[in-house]
Amino acid sequence: QVQLVESGGGLVQAGGSLRLSCAASGRYFMAWPRQAPGQAREFVASIGWLGGHLYYAESVKGRFTTSRDNANLTLYLQMNSLEPEDTAVYYCAASGMIAVESIRLPGSYASWGQGTQVTVSS
Repeated sequence: QVQLVESGGGLVQAGGSLRLSCAASGRYFMAWPRQAPGQAREFVASIGWLGGHLYYAESVKGRFTTSRDNANLTLYLQMNSLEPEDTAVYYCAASGMIAVESIRLPGSYASWGQGTQVTVSS
């Protein structure tokens, strides 16, 4: 059974930074979806097992960076220049084999962590 545990969320002022972590129980294709209040889950970033397939949502490109430490099975999301619009619950999600055209679809990921709240104040 896949286990994913996020950490690192919190309250930050606009322009600030946060780093999220996700401890995984194995080797998977990983992504960071998020869900703002009253909105559908949306794709934020993805990374393949070997560090490829780095994709970002247009809204976070240039501000967010995802990386992984395969030795420790940990995924990271470095978030800089945070904006109030980034306020959401952030999840890490995992998949085995995944088609390239499905990477940006949150519904493509079978396993999700519990989520961590990120709140950006203006």
